[in-house]
Amino acid sequence: MPTPYGDGVHHTKNVRQFAADVKSATNGELDITVHSGASLFKHPEIHRAIRSGQVSIGEMFMGLLGNQDPVFKVDNIPFLASDFESTQQLWKASRPHVEKSLAKDGLQLLYAVPWPPQGFYTKKAVSSVKDFEGVKMRAYSPTTSRLAVLLKGAPTTVQTPEIPQAFSTGIIDAMVTSPSTGVSSQAWDFVGHYTDTQAWIPKNMVIVNVRAFKRLSADMQKAVLDAAAKAEARGWEMAVTETAEKTATLKEKGMQVSSPADQFKAELKAIGRIMGDEWAKEAGETGADILKAMK
Repeated sequence: MPTPYGDGVHHTKNVRQFAADVKSATNGELDITVHSGASLFKHPEIHRAIRSGQVSIGEMFMGLLGNQDPVFKVDNIPFLASDFESTQQLWKASRPHVEKSLAKDGLQLLYAVPWPPQGFYTKKAVSSVKDFEGVKMRAYSPTTSRLAVLLKGAPTTVQTPEIPQAFSTGIIDAMVTSPSTGVSSQAWDFVGHYTDTQAWIPKNMVIVNVRAFKRLSADMQKAVLDAAAKAEARGWEMAVTETAEKTATLKEKGMQVSSPADQFKAELKAIGRIMGDEWAKEAGETGADILKAMK
């Protein structure tokens, strides 16, 4: 089972617990070997590896499939859902559409777990969108690339394990990501400011190859689905704890952690509206259904 993130991240801890639960429920008959930190496949390759049956199961960032189907980008729209309660509602509204889209590729969703809310890591304090003009910003999905463009920055695709090197070699000057990724990449070595905008709460998903899943006995399938339901509930709780703990760590390491200035917040909300409208247009009926459910 390939996963993209290191062992210190709550997603990986949760995946390892999920694998342990499956092993225990099947008396060791179904043993899932977790390869963390993009060690088996690079993050952008994980989806294809599961789809083609190179591996049976894996974890990935949902927004990475945004170019394939806009439904995967819904949790990347700034300020559509920026607290855990509204994120739960968004997941309830979008989950059936996500499952339907995955099924077209012969894939089945097992569970999804959020990241902490996203904020901006910068070298200088930021008080408005103007501060991002010309700044080289890390992008990790189609939506973050679009956000960088609307901020008049220069988007550069950098995967999580490459963040420290990208900062130290000047490939990027800033990033928008969670407190978890900020801590795991030791952002304080490269930037001094974290603006806690709580812009959106994206998710990772664990997916399985349907053919491989159907080859399991009925008891094993049940064990996997039960462990997945437990992993989803546990993962959401872990994300809430993770948000508080990792934000505190950023402060302890000497970073200036601040709430966004009113002007910056208003400008970001305006960008969020542009991105929301663009997404709704792109997502058509599916988008209208999800937004209606959210309202």
